Amino acid sequence: MFGLPLAFAAPAVLAALAGLPLLYYLLRVTPPRPQRIPFPPLKLFLDLPPARKTPLRTPWPILLLRLAVAACVILAMAGPVLNPTPAASGSGPLLVILDDSFAAAPDWERRVAAAAERLDAAGRASRPVAVAAASDGAKAIVLTDSAKARERLRALKPQPISPDRGPLGGAVAAFVEAHPDSALAWIADGVERGGAGEFAARLGALGEKFGRRLEIVAGREPARALADARNLAGGLEAFALRARPGGPERGTVVAFDAKGARLGAAAFDFAGGTQAQAKIELPVELRNDIARLEIEGGRSAGAVALLDGRWRRRVVGLVTGDGADVSQPLLAADYYLRKALAPFADVREPKPGAVDPIEGLIHDGASVVALADVGALSDAEHDALRGFVERGGVLLRFAGTRLAAGSDDLVPTRLRRGGRVLGGSMSWDTPKRLGAFDRSSPFFGLIAPQEVTVSRQVLAEPDPGLAAKTWAQLSDGTPLVTAQREGEGLIVLFHVTADASWSNLPLSGLFVDMLRRVVDLAGQPAAAAGAEQGAGAEAPKSLAPLRVLDGFGALGPPPASAKPVAANFDGVADAEHPPGFYGPANAPLALNALAPGERLAAADYSAAGVAAQALRTAEPVNLQPPLLAAAFLGFCLDSLICLLLAGGTRQRRAAAAVALLAAACALGAASPTRAAAAEPAVSARDVKSALSTRLAYVVTGDSKVDEASRQGLLSLSLALARRTSLTPGEPVGVDPARDELSFYPLIYWPIVATRPQPQPEAAARVGAFMKQGGTIVFDTRDALTARPDGPPSPETRWLRQLLAGVDVPELAPVPADHVVTKTFYLIDGFVGRYANGATWIEALPPAPADGSARPARSGDSVSPIVITSNDLAAGWASDADGESLYALNPGGARQHELALRGGVNLVMYTLTGNYKADQVHVRDLLERLAH
Repeated sequence: MFGLPLAFAAPAVLAALAGLPLLYYLLRVTPPRPQRIPFPPLKLFLDLPPARKTPLRTPWPILLLRLAVAACVILAMAGPVLNPTPAASGSGPLLVILDDSFAAAPDWERRVAAAAERLDAAGRASRPVAVAAASDGAKAIVLTDSAKARERLRALKPQPISPDRGPLGGAVAAFVEAHPDSALAWIADGVERGGAGEFAARLGALGEKFGRRLEIVAGREPARALADARNLAGGLEAFALRARPGGPERGTVVAFDAKGARLGAAAFDFAGGTQAQAKIELPVELRNDIARLEIEGGRSAGAVALLDGRWRRRVVGLVTGDGADVSQPLLAADYYLRKALAPFADVREPKPGAVDPIEGLIHDGASVVALADVGALSDAEHDALRGFVERGGVLLRFAGTRLAAGSDDLVPTRLRRGGRVLGGSMSWDTPKRLGAFDRSSPFFGLIAPQEVTVSRQVLAEPDPGLAAKTWAQLSDGTPLVTAQREGEGLIVLFHVTADASWSNLPLSGLFVDMLRRVVDLAGQPAAAAGAEQGAGAEAPKSLAPLRVLDGFGALGPPPASAKPVAANFDGVADAEHPPGFYGPANAPLALNALAPGERLAAADYSAAGVAAQALRTAEPVNLQPPLLAAAFLGFCLDSLICLLLAGGTRQRRAAAAVALLAAACALGAASPTRAAAAEPAVSARDVKSALSTRLAYVVTGDSKVDEASRQGLLSLSLALARRTSLTPGEPVGVDPARDELSFYPLIYWPIVATRPQPQPEAAARVGAFMKQGGTIVFDTRDALTARPDGPPSPETRWLRQLLAGVDVPELAPVPADHVVTKTFYLIDGFVGRYANGATWIEALPPAPADGSARPARSGDSVSPIVITSNDLAAGWASDADGESLYALNPGGARQHELALRGGVNLVMYTLTGNYKADQVHVRDLLERLAH
């Protein structure tokens, strides 16, 4: 209103402000002068001047105060609200579309709050609502009530990619055609990535057809991303990106190693633009340990760049057979090699006068040792190179006259030496061209230019297995590059010189690409590089996901929907291949959210026909209470002034009483408001939970895990209704820091190590819930990765940190005679998706000293805590036909049935306590155990 974030619940009341001028004149009117009748005896006193004079009109300060009181009352009655919640247009169904890309992650909470405000407003108007996320794709949009829509909204989390909005456009079109009177609210991420412009055009076309009831809300500040990381000679460079100017101009890029230790940082400055460079200057050894770059405070997968071996800058030690007094240094082999290796490696040469140059380079940390036409090697150099290769180094050799006359065995294949026409080398009148690279070669995919020819070459003996060692060959099949794995390393031989005397290959760009791929193999284990070098080991064709990023940029275990990537994959992440690390832990492949060279573009919503509004950052404020308080205080002040002007002791006492009353009312008005604000109202969900028994699960923020928890508890509730006298209600997702937990007898909490720890209030509420008789089942879901004698898993460490301030009783593995194994079914343990994990419960007191055996033992009360690692919810979850929704390990329908029986026992244990341990049940239990 008037350009201000202000709205009124009853704007018609503001018409009363027009009466303020009339009130002004009424207040100025004074009573008529009384008629004066002379009284002769008082004539003497009448001529005396009065001590006080009565003003002819009301003083202007009092007049202004009274007008202000009247204005405050009128404004308060109009129901003013500062930063009001925008009202959704229309009276039909409301569809909230939420972009859940990584660009929406930095202000995700505000986006969810904006969506929740619109859902609540529609719910108060009894309008059906629906929520659709960009990652839902073509999934049909279903109407529901605002309460269920808010639960779905809470379960949504940003994705580490930018989902394509094309499939969602079809689902929205089908929804609008089925509900022509619906209104749409699109909470957009402000980035064109994912087809925002086309999606806006489609919404605009729907508005033209069915009526324009569309609202677009975008973030105030553009999201930032990180791309184009390059490990150059002077440092590690990366580019910070944003879709448009706005927000903070400066930031910091931080580098971490694979263990999460901080290695360095660099500042950047957009300077009003959309990209900025950050350069981390560290020694090459530390730069090679960097596995992760991220914008400090970026809080999104786009603000993270993962690095693998391809970004490492290897140290290449270069030794040539030429003397130090080369007459033409620009034509020497070391000159060509330095120029070709400089873009991606640090080239180091022996110090002048070094007695043992090769050993010195190895000692300095070289990953690759390049020998250009080095023939004779001393025994010490031979042994040093042999040990270097077996430890994982790459020995790169180039031919020449010295190598042709040499006799060492540090070559991939036997060479023809001596007794030949040209001393073991071969020459032609017509130079030979390069042949195509074989698929098994690491050079596969490179294009051999037709102008690259070879005029001399060292020949290889045609031994068996030569073809498997050949990486490159000439057009007539003669090997040009051969390689063989020795231990963990490689020996690679170019059968030509490193200069242009035998071939023009060193003059081409192909030479640089070939050397890059050879250097990239340094440090790779045999299993990962065996097939690439053609030495007989078979490399995997695909790499399974190892750890992936979530939308907030945190690394964690891959979801079930993540699929392997090809071993030579160099594309960008998508829904099936989220950004993260793939393959073996010692040589993973990094997959990022942004492709190299990609830039962020701002979304264009003009095709939608409506202007995008900025995402509101301030909460609504009801101005009615402070206006009424101001009017009351003004009224009290006016009364006080009138009493003081009237004079007299009694009047002064009355004025003091009025002042005290005003102060007390002001303090009293503040206290109940704070108390009412602090005491949350009882929600409809809590009322339902109080009237019927319902199981609950903790909403972790991971949509996949939360959905598995909901499905598992829903299947368990249905099993309880079919098999027992208990008919529980629909399970509920709760937040321990905000929701009331006392309504739920059993709460299931799956541990997600990648999620942040809850607020300290959550741990206190959990401890109070357990002390009041509730039971929480903590499920670390790490039965396949945890080792009994190994270090604790990330999930176990997360749980220990959560329970650090909670009074947890002594725990022990569930014994075979514990009452929880007998409450409904006779079971041996608790299985879920996995069956090999242990389940811990409050330790029982010692067995009776008299040695009397009882089929069921119990403690003094129900255990307030159960800890397992078998992923119980995934084991309980089933479809309408009773089939398990998740792959079980080891598997089978029997495991799913045993999982449900364990869940039934847990629920009955929490509800009925230890009654099965009573003496009266001993005979029945013994009979059942006998069968």
